[in-house]
Amino acid sequence: MDERDLVRRAAGGDAHAVELIWKTHRRWIAAILIAHKPRQVDVEDLLQEVALSVVQKIDQLDDPSALKPWLRMVAINAARATGRKQTRRRGLLRLVRPDVAGESVSDITTNEMKERQQRARQLGLLIDQLPETYRECVLLRCARGMSHRQISDITGLPETTVETRIARGRRMLRELANQPAPVGIAATSAVRSES
Repeated sequence: MDERDLVRRAAGGDAHAVELIWKTHRRWIAAILIAHKPRQVDVEDLLQEVALSVVQKIDQLDDPSALKPWLRMVAINAARATGRKQTRRRGLLRLVRPDVAGESVSDITTNEMKERQQRARQLGLLIDQLPETYRECVLLRCARGMSHRQISDITGLPETTVETRIARGRRMLRELANQPAPVGIAATSAVRSES
């Protein structure tokens, strides 16, 4: 089924169509939320807010072909409006995937898993320091594996701008990783291997 038809059905009250839209786009919406949310706010809470907004407001979407930019704006608005609801940060660790291609879970030792989780936390702290415009593109590319074209479709930015923001964001991450770390936080080699 064409996405525009799916949007029309959802706007007409078809709960199954709304569910399909949400399941299709939920993961990249999570990356948008991480890029724009206050640090202490939980991503899962924001995802629930966005899902509720989608259910309640999908009928307000005038142009069914503008679904992705509309979803992006719903997510950004939810992230900005939330403020300081919670102090926990869990979402980023779910999105930053360690490269385990070719490995089974049983091949990974507990220490290796702890090291990967620590690198993911360190990378998350560095990503939090990026300006919002770079953070969003970097997360969509690196954490979600989206192409420049897909990111362009979601953000409404030209592909060349997306490419530039990803390159500059990665450069900023390398620079941040090379700065002396605050007490208790070691510089991460995970960022250096991203380039």
